[in-house]
Amino acid sequence: NNSSQLSSLPLQILLYVNGIYYIFYFLATLAMIIYKSQVFSYPDDFLAPDLAVLFLMAILEMPRLYLGFKGNLTEAEAPLGLSLGLTVGSVVLCVYLLLWQTYVLWADVLLNAVLLSAYGLESGLKVTAIAAFVS
Repeated sequence: NNSSQLSSLPLQILLYVNGIYYIFYFLATLAMIIYKSQVFSYPDDFLAPDLAVLFLMAILEMPRLYLGFKGNLTEAEAPLGLSLGLTVGSVVLCVYLLLWQTYVLWADVLLNAVLLSAYGLESGLKVTAIAAFVS
C-alpha cells in the first residue's frame, strides 16, 4: 500500500492566490470597462461583448478553481483535467481582453499579463500533478 501524498502544495497555494487575484482582476476590469465607456466614445454594440466576456470568464472561474482544489486534494485526475480544460477557456477569454477588447489600457495589459502568467504556472502544476496521480 503506497500511502505517499501526491497532491501538490504549490498548486493548492496557487489556486488559492488565483482565486483572490481573480476577484481583484474582475473588479478592476469591470471598473475600467465602466471608466472607458464614460471617457471614450464606446460604441454600444462593442460594450456588450466586452462585458459578456468578463462575466463569462467569472462564471468559468468558479468551477475551474473548485475542480482544481477538489482534484488536487482528492488526488483525482478527472476533476483536475476538467479544471485544466476550463483554464484553456479562461486563457482564450483573457487573451480576448488583452488584445481584442474595444479599448486596451496599460492597466489591462498588466492585469491580463499577470493572470495569463498565473494560468500558465497553474497549468504546468496541474499537468505535473495529473502525471503523479496517474503513475
